[in-house]
Amino acid sequence: MPCCKISMVSVNMDVSGVIVNIRYRSDDSGWTVLSLRNQEGELITAVGVVPHLNEGDSVELSGTWGEHPFYGEQLKISSCTVKLPTSHESVLAYLSSGFIKGVGKSTAKQLVNAFGAETLDIIKSSPEKLIRLSGIGPKKAKLIHDSYVEKLEMQDVVIGMQQLGFSLAMTMKIYKLYGKDCVQKIKNNPYMLIDDVDSIGFKTADKIAIEAGYEIESVFRIRSGLKYALSLAASEGNTCLPRDMLLMYASNNILNVRLELVEAVLDSMIIEGELVEKHLGETVLVFLPAMHHLDSDSALMLTQLFQSAKVLPLIDIPHEIERMEKKHRISLADKQREAVEKSISDGVLIVTGGPGTGKTMILRFIIELMERQQLEFELAAPTGRAAKRISDTSGKEARTIHRLLEYSASSESFSRNRDYPLETDAVIIDEMSMVDISLFHSLLKALSGGTRLIMVGDVDQLPSVGPGNVLRDIVESGTIPVIRLNEIFRQAGRSSIVTNAHLVNEGRMPELGMNEDFMFYPCSSAFVALESVKNICADYAYLGKSDEIQVLSPMKSNLLGVFNLNSALQQELNPPSEDKSEYKYGDTVFREGDRVMQIKNNYDLEWVKTVRGKLHTKGSGVFNGDIGTITQVNTDMSCLSVLFDDERSAEYNFTQLEELELAYCISVHKSQGSEFSTVVLPLVSGPAMLFNRNILYTAITRARNSVFIFGTEECIRYMVNNASIRKRYSSLCDFLCERREGLG
Repeated sequence: MPCCKISMVSVNMDVSGVIVNIRYRSDDSGWTVLSLRNQEGELITAVGVVPHLNEGDSVELSGTWGEHPFYGEQLKISSCTVKLPTSHESVLAYLSSGFIKGVGKSTAKQLVNAFGAETLDIIKSSPEKLIRLSGIGPKKAKLIHDSYVEKLEMQDVVIGMQQLGFSLAMTMKIYKLYGKDCVQKIKNNPYMLIDDVDSIGFKTADKIAIEAGYEIESVFRIRSGLKYALSLAASEGNTCLPRDMLLMYASNNILNVRLELVEAVLDSMIIEGELVEKHLGETVLVFLPAMHHLDSDSALMLTQLFQSAKVLPLIDIPHEIERMEKKHRISLADKQREAVEKSISDGVLIVTGGPGTGKTMILRFIIELMERQQLEFELAAPTGRAAKRISDTSGKEARTIHRLLEYSASSESFSRNRDYPLETDAVIIDEMSMVDISLFHSLLKALSGGTRLIMVGDVDQLPSVGPGNVLRDIVESGTIPVIRLNEIFRQAGRSSIVTNAHLVNEGRMPELGMNEDFMFYPCSSAFVALESVKNICADYAYLGKSDEIQVLSPMKSNLLGVFNLNSALQQELNPPSEDKSEYKYGDTVFREGDRVMQIKNNYDLEWVKTVRGKLHTKGSGVFNGDIGTITQVNTDMSCLSVLFDDERSAEYNFTQLEELELAYCISVHKSQGSEFSTVVLPLVSGPAMLFNRNILYTAITRARNSVFIFGTEECIRYMVNNASIRKRYSSLCDFLCERREGLG
């Protein structure tokens, strides 16, 4: 049944009563829809994340009162306290609900007839007395006691966690992790939350610790602060930090304690192995142990892979290339021919170049040559969209790297590893600039000696979202063969997109005319640019081409940032309507007809494809970067459906909506690995770290047919001249150089 939009009025309310019906409950998140009969006998609907409640529970709820056009008045729960019944009748109703193992309606009546209003105290404190009753032996008495005590413990946990400032949703998450003693465990060591719970950072744990009496200069606090500083650096793409930078940042920005005290703790952590210090040249770098292992072990495995290339049966590679050139009526350039030859002769190879330099043609030749030599190979890319693109251009099946390595969501690990390597002669990875150090390490672990690794990508594009600078580090190390493609071929050279992309990459201004495929519209302000973006998107929608146009922005905030552009474009292209159901999740309204993007890999999410209304194929797996349209929102079933651009349809439970974002506009970072028919760029002004040459180059190269820029020439000139990008601290390059020197 379609839903209606919720209009919530901010009115705080406390309600007491008895739960008469649990209409919906998610065991994973604790999200519950329940009916409550209050003390005046009125029936109330309440929704929210609560502990495991049962029909018959007496509760006290606090929350925000609002009006839902379809379901009527609702209480959005912010806190929940379970009250134990005290009268003969209420105890009987409580036990008859069936939530206590071993107690049904008949047993509940038997217990209350025997013990009256004291039944719950007997179950808790004197379960041996239950054995006196017919049909209850020692095992059943213990079962009843344990089940009831477990429920009481959960209630105590909720109260204790609320006193520490945790929401009900976070309480449920932490309870699953730490168990019934979670409150005391957190009081004993609040900082363990940083390592164990993804959404809890140092500031949250530190607040709890200070309130619990921890000294601001305690060694335990400083240790946690140093590890947090390195974790924060990793979230910004670094695998390590210079020692001096780490000390200054941790001392001034995180801990607010004396520098010499932080330095003393750092030294002890290095001695004890909690952190790793490495002298690389004149720089002293500090790592979390896991990051140090990823960098150093990746360098070792890559070097070994390069050295272990199998000698193939003697073949005349130049002759084979000439044969393919004649077959396809094309002549490869010298660098292209060299790349094809080295893909067969060398164990590891990198092919890098910008748009129009022939990377796709090289891939086709490499694939055909491997097939001619009866070599088995695998094609892969970091994202689903990138994998689909290489499949379309090569005509061969390509998978995500996660799928190639057989990722298991339940264990959060890869099945393919040193003990169970890939059984293939070669692995070809496209869009290599997107691969972070963790994924690269996992890939290398799955490659046995003799397997060829061919990495294709544009080293000048944005680096990976995750930590590391893998492609650039390998290229700069000089330890692995690299083919740099810099010649633009005739057909691509006629494209203003390709020409301007290369101009930008070289630090020169693009040609800002009204070319057929590259159009610049001067806008005097961000407001004018916003209106222009809305207008062109509306024109495409009117022509039925909404799926051909994609707005990109370098930033998330401000008038021309992703958040505001999504809101404005949603209002312009898909405004609220009585005919369109919607659901608000956090700050985002998901409405039928909205463009959305999957923002994380979900290998278990099932999908179907239909042809003329009949099931055609079905499978599982929706990937980071997949874009589609919401076709149905159903609040009665707490789910919505998305039809992706490749005609797969998937259903999302409302608890899974953290995996979706509106996609009328996406960030340039999230556009990596994707290609769109038309790209729209609003460029007026923004922060220096985001408005740089690297961002502009990456954004332009996402377009296949057309680029529209709405902004100012001054902003574009600034981006072209701003070659400074936030420096990433990584050590893969240094470790590779060390390996080479050790071999020399």
